[in-house]
Amino acid sequence: MAKGGDVRVTITLECTSCTQDSVDQKFPGISRYTTRKNRHNTPTRLELKKFCPYCYKHTIHGEIKK
Repeated sequence: MAKGGDVRVTITLECTSCTQDSVDQKFPGISRYTTRKNRHNTPTRLELKKFCPYCYKHTIHGEIKK
């Protein structure tokens, strides 16, 4: 049997360039994705390259707190 405690957690990834350019942005909104990660294998914050529909390009999406 598996031990207690959630090893896999659901995280939210947010576009880093949308949050930096939020002052002079043409379209309102921030691109966010949800995914799951294993805490034992990746204890640090996760950063993935994903498509941002507001920037119209692939940008780095970083893990945020809920």
